[in-house]
Parts: sequence; C-alpha cells; structure tokens
Amino acid sequence: MLHLEENPIIAAVRTEEELLEAVKSPVEIIFLLRTGILTLKRQIDAVHKANKLIFVHADLAEGIGNDREGIGYLKSLGVDGIISTRSAMIRYAKEWELGTVQRFFIVDSHSIDTAVDTIRTSRPDMIEIMPGVLCKIIKKFCQNVQMPVIAGGLVETKKEVMDAIDAGASAVSTGCKPLWYA
Repeated sequence: MLHLEENPIIAAVRTEEELLEAVKSPVEIIFLLRTGILTLKRQIDAVHKANKLIFVHADLAEGIGNDREGIGYLKSLGVDGIISTRSAMIRYAKEWELGTVQRFFIVDSHSIDTAVDTIRTSRPDMIEIMPGVLCKIIKKFCQNVQMPVIAGGLVETKKEVMDAIDAGASAVSTGCKPLWYA
C-alpha cells in the first residue's frame, strides 16, 4: 500500500496552514492529526489532488463518532486510512478496507509488552511508536512484530530520522516542516 522506502518522511499536520504546506512538499503521506466534520472533505480532496495519501487520526476528528459508522463515514469521504490508539477503531477500519496505523505511547518496559500483545490481537497494517526518538525501543518492536513500524513524536533533526530508520523503522512522521523537504 505504501512506498515508505522511497520517501520515509510522513507529514504530521494539525493546522490548515501545515496541511497546505505539506501538500506542496515532496512527502507522499500526510497524517491529519486534527480536523473536523465541516472541513475534512475539502482537506482530503486537496491531498488527493496533490497525489498524496491521507490518514486521519480518527480519535481526534471532531464531529465524527468513534464507532463503526464514524469510520464508514471517513471511508465515504475518501480517506486512505486512519490512525488510532484504539483497537476497536483499527478493527472497524479493517472492516471498511481502510489502511490502519495503530499508535502507541511507550513510557516504560511494561508498555512495550502491552503494545506487542495488543498488536497481535488488533493486527494493524502499521504501528506508530511515540516518541519516535527511542531507537532502542524501535528496534525491539521491529524484532517482535511483522509489519512496518513508523517512528513519530519529537523527531526534529535529519539525524533523528536516520537513527530511527537505522533502528528498523520504515518511516518517520513529523510535524517539523524542514524535514518534509529533507
């Protein structure tokens, strides 16, 4: 589905201004982290017009329910996939044949074990580990799960991108605009 090896940078955007800049950048995938029911269709169309993929953070999309019908609505608008921390949302998106990224916040060694168990059950297409500057943790995930791993959160330099890729990540999502052009 994704060609992460060709361009491993994913633009993580929160505002309309960031979205417009990401659309003009060379990134191929945009993670829309904040949106609302009234603006989402226009945003999806702008991203697709630029021949890019758009994944919407379903947990944070205002006015769209965190349920099967909410995910169906996202599908009807044309999103390519969703991001969620919730296994049920990943399951609903798979039912609607959308791409799935399950996001995990790693705060201690127990959260690694819990995340790996969750991944085995929810079976997302990809996982995002946050913060993305934890190369040791990225390496552990890459050894224990058989899917692309995206590093996200607090990634601000090209060296951090390369360190995450060297640790096994398939891509890096970042809101740091200069990296979109790196």
